[in-house]
Amino acid sequence: MAATAPEEQPQQRAAQPAGPGLAAPSSLVGTASSQGSSGAPGANPLSRKLRKVLETRLEADKEMLEALKALSAFFVENSLRTRRNLRGDIEHRSLAINEEFVYIFKQVKEELERINEDVQFMSNCCQDMTDHLKATKEQTQDLIVKTTKLQAESQRLELKAQTADAFLAEFQLSPEEMNVLRSARDGPISEDFFKVLGRVKQIHNDVKILLRTSQQRTGLEIMEQMALLQETSYEQLYRWAQGECRALTQESCDISSVLAQAMEALQDRPVLYKYTLDEFGTARRSAVVRGFIDALTRGGPGGTPRPIEMHSHDPLRYVGDMLAWLHQAAASEKEHLEALLKHITTEGVEENMQEVIGHITEGVCRPLKVRIEQVIVAEPGAVLLYKISNLLKFYHHTISNIVGNSAAMLLTTIEEMHLLSKKIFFNSLSLHASKLMDKVELPPADLGPSSALNQTLVLLREVLASHDSCVIPLDTRQADFVQVLSCVLDPLLQMCTVSASNLGSADMATFMVNSLHMMKTTLALFEFTDKRLEMLQYQIEAHLDTLINEQAAYVLTRVGLSSIYNIVQQHKPEQSPLANVPSMDAMSLKAAMVQFDRYLSAPDGLLMPQINFLLSTTLKQQIIKLSTELVCKVYSEVYSAVMNPDNGYKDPETILHRSPHQVQALLS
Repeated sequence: MAATAPEEQPQQRAAQPAGPGLAAPSSLVGTASSQGSSGAPGANPLSRKLRKVLETRLEADKEMLEALKALSAFFVENSLRTRRNLRGDIEHRSLAINEEFVYIFKQVKEELERINEDVQFMSNCCQDMTDHLKATKEQTQDLIVKTTKLQAESQRLELKAQTADAFLAEFQLSPEEMNVLRSARDGPISEDFFKVLGRVKQIHNDVKILLRTSQQRTGLEIMEQMALLQETSYEQLYRWAQGECRALTQESCDISSVLAQAMEALQDRPVLYKYTLDEFGTARRSAVVRGFIDALTRGGPGGTPRPIEMHSHDPLRYVGDMLAWLHQAAASEKEHLEALLKHITTEGVEENMQEVIGHITEGVCRPLKVRIEQVIVAEPGAVLLYKISNLLKFYHHTISNIVGNSAAMLLTTIEEMHLLSKKIFFNSLSLHASKLMDKVELPPADLGPSSALNQTLVLLREVLASHDSCVIPLDTRQADFVQVLSCVLDPLLQMCTVSASNLGSADMATFMVNSLHMMKTTLALFEFTDKRLEMLQYQIEAHLDTLINEQAAYVLTRVGLSSIYNIVQQHKPEQSPLANVPSMDAMSLKAAMVQFDRYLSAPDGLLMPQINFLLSTTLKQQIIKLSTELVCKVYSEVYSAVMNPDNGYKDPETILHRSPHQVQALLS
């Protein structure tokens, strides 16, 4: 680098006016190239070096980039002085870095030497301690041997004592535990009693191990002793639990944790367990019956809530209050029973609970059945009967989730009342339908729905509204819905058909469309009516076709195109031309066209009176639109016949001066 510096200095001075950088100006490159071209190839070293610099790709040379990055840290000014001193600056910088490394490693060396001295000192101390311990061990060897023998003998004696204590603790009750069992004969049962009873059971099971050894006599004696204690304890426990259950006759009872533990313990004696559970069910049954009668006649504490019998004038509330009270009572009794049997996890506990709850709630079935039968037999009306039926079905489903046993007397009673109310409800609907057919009303003058139809639809709307608001299962609701619709709609349709049988075709179609539209409007507000709505829509469309044809015929007759269209339809090509047929000459056609032009100027003026009687504006517009299309179709066929040269009309454009498209545009 020092050898090439003198050669580069003139070039650097020449390049300074172009600004700092590594790239040489183009004028300098050109000069070097011209100088090199005068001699042999590559004779000029400056040209070669410049070319080499220009061809260098700095972005691919990572080492060059790193060097330039490091150079940029202290090469901040591109002047002649800094370029001349660049080599010296780099060497001074390298020297300073090496001196710093030497200083740091000197400190590390000193630290390591100090650590070595400490380790050497510790090694000497350990060696001294080892020598001291070896000397001490040689002096106390005999003492250690004697001490070891004494310790072994002590351990053997202690092991024998522990074995004896463990045997007594394992297979015998302590005096305190015996006192707990004796005190339970005359006093209440405590939680300590169950701990001792569990201890007796454990000893009775564990003593079987002795029967497999040489200590069979001892094992049999202990087993007989524990069996006697068990039988005595279970007898005491049964009598105490039976007395506690008999005392649970209050409307709201509190099941103690000791009683729940007693039921858990009595599982080992199934007969005593069953008797105790029956005693609990009998006590709670009398409490529920007394509470139900009090709720009917006396009401709550202080008269709040009021007695249920006070609402006997309102059948739905009366039945609902009774069922709600029973639902709450069944839920409370299940909670009491769950608290009583909360420690029992055997498989049959659920069946036992269902059986006991069914027994507890059986006592209220008779008074409940008598009162609901009185309400149903009084026939409060179809709507109320249907609401009562749905209410009974809902509470049957709800209470069955609590009672569980479908054969429970309470569920059977509610189901009987549900079927009775449902039967009387459908009898009421059938009676209403038979009355409709006994005296069929004539259609009113405006061809609207009859009063009997309106009254029946009001009844149907109330029934369906109560059906939508009920909370019985979906499949049951759908089945009831289909039955209700069949019981009401079929007689209604038959009544409307019989009522309109003596009317003309247009009047009959108008009356039936209005009646069917009223039925469809009523059903459209409720669910499960899709099939019925489709059936009604088909019938409406059939009667709409009649009205469309009647309206088209009405217009064609008034404008004189009806007879002309009939002649055109009946005319055959082999017959004489239409122009020679009577009433088909040009003058007759022109006269008809005058009437037709009047219709085109005011098409609303030629509407059948029955069209204005339609209740649905949409259907009315549909009839007008489709009948107008029929009129246009008739005119198009007449126009084609007149324009046909074979029919012998001269200047047909003067006869029918409007094309079918123009007529369609005017009527649309």
